[in-house]
Amino acid sequence: MILLAGIYCPQGYIRRIRVKLKNWIIVVNKVRAQRNRTITLSQAEMQLYRKDLIRISEPAAVNTIENKIINQDTFKILGLLPDNFVDLLLLDPPYNLTKTFNSTTFRKKSIAQYAEWLENLLVKLLPTLKNTASVYVCSEWYSSTAVHLVLDKFLNVRNRITWEREKGRGAKRNWKNASEDIWFATVSDDYVFNVENVKLKRRVLAPYTDTNGEPKDWLNTSDGQFRLTHPSNLWNDITVPFWSMPENTDHPTQKPEKLLAKLMLASTNENDFVFDPFMGVGSSLSAAKKLNRKFLGIEIENEYCLLAAKRLHLAELDTAIQGYHHGVFWERNTLNTQKTLSNRDATVKER
Repeated sequence: MILLAGIYCPQGYIRRIRVKLKNWIIVVNKVRAQRNRTITLSQAEMQLYRKDLIRISEPAAVNTIENKIINQDTFKILGLLPDNFVDLLLLDPPYNLTKTFNSTTFRKKSIAQYAEWLENLLVKLLPTLKNTASVYVCSEWYSSTAVHLVLDKFLNVRNRITWEREKGRGAKRNWKNASEDIWFATVSDDYVFNVENVKLKRRVLAPYTDTNGEPKDWLNTSDGQFRLTHPSNLWNDITVPFWSMPENTDHPTQKPEKLLAKLMLASTNENDFVFDPFMGVGSSLSAAKKLNRKFLGIEIENEYCLLAAKRLHLAELDTAIQGYHHGVFWERNTLNTQKTLSNRDATVKER
């Protein structure tokens, strides 16, 4: 193995890109732009955050895993977790695609095989759920039907959210894949859904008025005309993390905090317990911390766990979630308006 170590230079951090060439793995250094805000780890930070990770080898009590990161294989420790402690299960398992995550590779299966794999996982997770718990399962389009069928065997399926990825590769012989699914299910008919917490703030394109000439279902503000709309199961306001966003990492399939915040605000209350058994780089944990939820994340990759630990530290310093401001979710490309409101709020506080 040839390794060109990442270093810091005036132009920015060096990113390591692994390229497989025959039997060699060459790690190529790439200079990051000065404005690149991607979260990285120095050797000192790796040592610092390693102490925040835990491992379990015997049945665990809830207080020993609350607000923790477990750096182990999810399948090997699910039987050691307590029963009935989860209010919200965020299940973002490996998609049914052949993909490598650092040292782990998931290989694409047939729909039937993937359904069997998912069912085996879900059965192990069910004992951890409270009777009032909600479950969200992320999926790509190809295996979405398998997710539905598996959930329907054990839970009450409520809806399917489809969210638009504004990124995506074009195809010459197929439609460009620019969406993902999230299946919503509950353990029982007694569950939390805070619709007022997840309304979307949109600019008004057709400002209708009532018979008195007053705005009808919209607000006329100094920043423009806006309407708060009820959340639907079609989301086109989500931005996939990229280099200039402070939550971005080099994880290849990182979920946006805004997306996870929507699920949490809808289906939990403050101090409820959020469980993510495939947490990746900890987007769900960071969002949970910012929204005052308890959490547990499990991830097999050590580097991802360390990045998650760093993000939890950063969440103590800054609780902002991009796209969520003043208690509402904003449509894309309204960041400048949100910043104007923040600056105005700061000015008012100083006075």
